[in-house]
Amino acid sequence: MQAVINAVPDGSLLVLDEAYVEFATDGTAPPFDVADEKVIRFRTFSKAYGMAGARVGYGVGAVDLISAFNKVRNHFGMNRAAQAGALEALADQKYLEQTIQNVAAARDRITAIAKANGLKAIHSATNFVAIDCGQDGVFAKKVLAALIKRGIFVRMPFVPPQDRCIRLSAGRPEDLNLFQAAFPLALAEARK
Repeated sequence: MQAVINAVPDGSLLVLDEAYVEFATDGTAPPFDVADEKVIRFRTFSKAYGMAGARVGYGVGAVDLISAFNKVRNHFGMNRAAQAGALEALADQKYLEQTIQNVAAARDRITAIAKANGLKAIHSATNFVAIDCGQDGVFAKKVLAALIKRGIFVRMPFVPPQDRCIRLSAGRPEDLNLFQAAFPLALAEARK
């Protein structure tokens, strides 16, 4: 990523969407250089901090770049409760670390469930995992429909050729127990 940043031409701006950066392994994100006027990094409290409904995000960049964004932003866009929640979330790094550990454990479990069913999970540094259903998008849609019929909600995250995958959130252990029980049945139904 640092090589990409270094290659940004003069007069251009690289916008880094780092919504899931807290879930990534250490060293994944390049170090901050707030003097670099070619890069702005956007982060959110919606993912690892669990504050999606509050709609709290922020940008990190050079002073002049941020000042330019201040000219066009909605100055009353974030309510007081969201601001207070974000400050408390920042102060509670123990909770953030526990969330990151829970998500990592859930990703590992989803990967193991996929493997137990003869499929491959795509490596993830987010709070979800894509499982390659091993065939085409039509088959993946059948798997999805069979899971929904069993009360398990998953998504199809991509367009062809990635539509051969289903996307599963890194849920609680009890939710993953339900998925683990329903998945082989859904696969068998889709294969009929």
